[in-house]
Amino acid sequence: MTPVLSSKMRAYLAEIFRLIDRQLKPVDYVSTSQLAEMLDVSPPAVNRMVNRLGNHDLLDHQRYQGIAITDTGRVEALKLIHKQRVAEVFLAQVMGMSWLEVSEEARRLSDGLSEAVVQRMFDMTDQPATCPHGEPIPGADGTLPPAGDVYLSQVEAGAAIRVSRLITRESDRLQYVEALGLVPGQVCDVIHVAPFEGPMQLKLGREFRIIGQSLARLIRVHILP
Repeated sequence: MTPVLSSKMRAYLAEIFRLIDRQLKPVDYVSTSQLAEMLDVSPPAVNRMVNRLGNHDLLDHQRYQGIAITDTGRVEALKLIHKQRVAEVFLAQVMGMSWLEVSEEARRLSDGLSEAVVQRMFDMTDQPATCPHGEPIPGADGTLPPAGDVYLSQVEAGAAIRVSRLITRESDRLQYVEALGLVPGQVCDVIHVAPFEGPMQLKLGREFRIIGQSLARLIRVHILP
C-alpha cells in the first residue's frame, strides 16, 4: 500500500527521477550532493528526507553508491511530473505564457490541482504528448514509455537529427537555444564534431550553427534514418 505523501516528499521523488533521467550515461543512482544542489537545500536536510522516503520503500540509499528510486517511488514521481507538465502546456496554450517561464509556475500550481482538474486541463489542450520543452508527459497512472532519444553531445558527424527536448529550464539558456533555432521539432544535420570534446557544427536548412559541448548536453535528439 502506497503511503500518504506530503507535497515535499513528492517533490523530492520527482527531482530524483529527473536527475537519474538526465544522466549522460544510463545509471540507476544519483548522489545526495547532486540532489542537494538541484533543490538548493543543505545536505543534512536531503539526508533526512532520503531516510524518510527510504523507510516507505520509495528510495534505496546505498552508502558510497547513492540514491536509487524504487518502482513504487518512480510511479509517485511520474504522477507529479504528469501534473506539472500538463500544467506547463495549459499555461502556455490557454494562458498565453511564454515557454520560458511556465516551468516554475507549473510546479507551484500543480501542488493544489486535483486529478479531475488536471484531466480537464489535459483535455482542453488536446491531450498533448509533450510539454513546451519537448519533455514527454507521463500517464496519469505514473507510466512513461522509453523515449529513445540521446543527448546531442553523443551524436557523431554525418547524422541527421530532430530535436526532441530541452533539459534546462533556465530562461537565459532557453532564450539562447531559441535564438539558435534548436527548439523541439527542429531538424538539422551534424556537420562536424571537433575532437577532445570540442564544439559541434550544425546545419539548419541553409544556416550553420556552432555550439559547445556544454550546450549540447542540454539538448536531446532523435537520430533520423
